Amino acid sequence: MTNKDPGSLSIMSALAVEVAFKRWIVPRFEQQTGIRADIVWEPTTVLMRRVESGERADIILAIDHAMDRLVQDDIIRRKTRIPVARAMVGLAVRKGAPLPDISTVEALKSVLLGARSVAFSLGGASGIYFQQLIQELGIADEVKARAVTIPAGFTAAKVASGEAEYAVQQISELMSIDGVDIIGPFPEAIQTFTDFSAALFADAGNPAAAQAFLDLLESEEAIAAYGNGGLASLVRAPSAK
Repeated sequence: MTNKDPGSLSIMSALAVEVAFKRWIVPRFEQQTGIRADIVWEPTTVLMRRVESGERADIILAIDHAMDRLVQDDIIRRKTRIPVARAMVGLAVRKGAPLPDISTVEALKSVLLGARSVAFSLGGASGIYFQQLIQELGIADEVKARAVTIPAGFTAAKVASGEAEYAVQQISELMSIDGVDIIGPFPEAIQTFTDFSAALFADAGNPAAAQAFLDLLESEEAIAAYGNGGLASLVRAPSAK
């Protein structure tokens, strides 16, 4: 179903940009246009299932490999697609707790083995990566025996509630939850980077507002928001275009 309300903009978005969107980008868009942004927040894997079942919006923002598939299937407008931001995986702890050293692979491995519990998502890109990583590090059995898993959503909520000692997820997603501190990113040698892009759906019901939102995503304000929201911008500075 497409959006038929000219006073609203419907967006399907991956979780990684939630902090940047909610704190800076969406308020700016709504202030500039008077149009309300209605956003469905899900991991890309869930978004793709919803799209495959026929759900639509004006805009989708998702991981690049998923967007490639949507282009191939003519579900999104190829020419409107823009690179947005890059996310990296990190670790969080309850606010005020000591911040351990995870600057090397061995240091991270030691922290994970000594943890009371580690929270990760089964359905998100970071959780899938983490399960592969602990397998490669030879510590999967030990970590999983004390794991706190969620099907999707924000793993840091389990740390804030005291259910887990550490949370693994993209740093921008860890920042979405109050009551936690970011320890830092995983070491570069084992880090995974995830790129996100955005585009209009082929049958967008409010294409003018959708294009205005995409234009905002390429602004200097948005570039700053990505950095403040735990992401690396993939947008060229407007002055460089």
